[in-house]
Formats: sequence, structure tokens, C-alpha cells
Amino acid sequence: MVTAEAYAVCLRLARSHYENFPVASWLLPAPMRPHIAAIYAFARTADDFADEGAMSDGERLAKLDAWGAQLRDPAATHPVFVALHDTIATFQLDPQLCEDLLSAFRQDVVTKRYETWTDLLDYCRRSANPVGRLVLGVAGYRDEPLARQSDAVCTALQLVNFWQDIERDLAKGRVYVPAELTRAAGAAESDLEARRMTREWTAALTDAANRTRALFNEGRGVADNVTGRLRWELRATWLGGVRILDRLEAAGFDVFKSRPALGFADAIALAWDMLSWQRRREAQAPRR
Repeated sequence: MVTAEAYAVCLRLARSHYENFPVASWLLPAPMRPHIAAIYAFARTADDFADEGAMSDGERLAKLDAWGAQLRDPAATHPVFVALHDTIATFQLDPQLCEDLLSAFRQDVVTKRYETWTDLLDYCRRSANPVGRLVLGVAGYRDEPLARQSDAVCTALQLVNFWQDIERDLAKGRVYVPAELTRAAGAAESDLEARRMTREWTAALTDAANRTRALFNEGRGVADNVTGRLRWELRATWLGGVRILDRLEAAGFDVFKSRPALGFADAIALAWDMLSWQRRREAQAPRR
């Protein structure tokens, strides 16, 4: 397949899926968009193998193994890999970051519960953080301090998605809230199965949300330490994730009544927040 056609396939896939953050949007410099779409298409498709459709766990793992084989095959002809291999070569990206994503998606198939917060963060290290590092690599950034800020934001975004999707994940047999948090709050999984957001679950999720917000704050600087249009993309990404977290908290995390998602009105509000980004940051800074 011609490389341009392969990138077009990836762009169509990226624009057809809802996410809490922009993907290869007009906020990015135009030359970056096809490459970010290739990365997204690789990760989105693998994630769908782990999550979507009526398949056994064995079939899911087999699909992920086949997807990984194409990642390691420079002669792969699937359009996603034609584009992705070109992106990796063009920007000298570390293929291990894509392998890390695949390892997390395999874990999704076989691991349904997490004992500790540390266990969950290790999952996020492989399921989310590689995407941010790949985006920075396409933009030409290689410094580790910036990558660590990106890691914090990517982990926070992954966690927000977990708290947002409690009902959906439960239907797949998964609970991502670590057991150490639910035990401390006295939350019973039977209440989730009965679609009851109890005070105990609200307490456990408030703890989880506080930890998530701390990660957003830890990584906020990534949107200040890049230049050009990427700065706007990262600000929109950060603001979108925080906005969903705010809504979850305001609703007492009761996603059984309503699952928060971003719509057109949010886009207008986020645009204003992006324009007032620096002023808001200065206003929130501690006074000496």
C-alpha cells in the first residue's frame, strides 16, 4: 500500500472514535497529524482487540499476538503498520514503547482486579504513558524531565477513563479501583453489581480522584514546556481530562445515573480555558 493511503486510513480511524482528548486535531501542526494518527490507530485497534466484540480470552490474546508480529515485521502490509513503520523510522522512535502498549492490552485480557495503587500505576505506565512519549518524539522532544511530565498527564487521563467507565468495565468483569482503596473505605463490590454508588464507594473514588488530580497537577508543565501548536493540543488534552474529573466529582461518581462525556458546549468552554491558561495558573499559584 502507498504510504499516503495508509496514513489516510489511520486519520479516518482517529477521527471516527470518541476520546476525552483531541487526537490528531487541527490544533496540531499539519505535518504531525498523520504520524499521530498512525500511533493512535495502532493503539486503538489493539485496545479494541482486548475489549470489544464477542471473543474468548484466547482469541483476544491471539489477535494481539498477531498484531505484535506485524509491529515487528518491517514488510507488514496492513495500512496501520505501513504508516506506523514509516513514522517510527522517520522520527527514530523507540519501538519498545509500542511493545509496552501491547503488554498492557494483553494484561487487560487476563487481569480483572488490582490490589494496590502501585499495581494500577504500573499498568498505566504501559497502557498510557508510551503514547505521550511517542507524541513528544514525533514533535522532536527527547528530554527525560519533559517525558516524565507527560507520563503524569497520560496516567491521569487513563485513570479518569477508569472512573468514568466503571459501569462499562464492570460489564466486562473488570474493576480498576484498587482493592486497598475499597477496603480502606469499606466499599463492597456487590453494591457496584447492584448499580449502587454508596457512600463507601464515593469515599473510595474520592481518594482515587484526589490521587488522579495530583498527577494532572504534576504533569501540567508539559503543556508549557513545548512550543508552537503542540502546546495548544496538550493544553486541550489536560483541560479535557480535568473537566471530566470535575464532573465525576460533582456527580458523586454515580456513573450509573449518567456517564460524563465532552460535547460541543465543552469545546467552547475548553477554548476559553486554553486562552486563559496562563492567567488561571498564576491565580492558582501559592502566594509568598
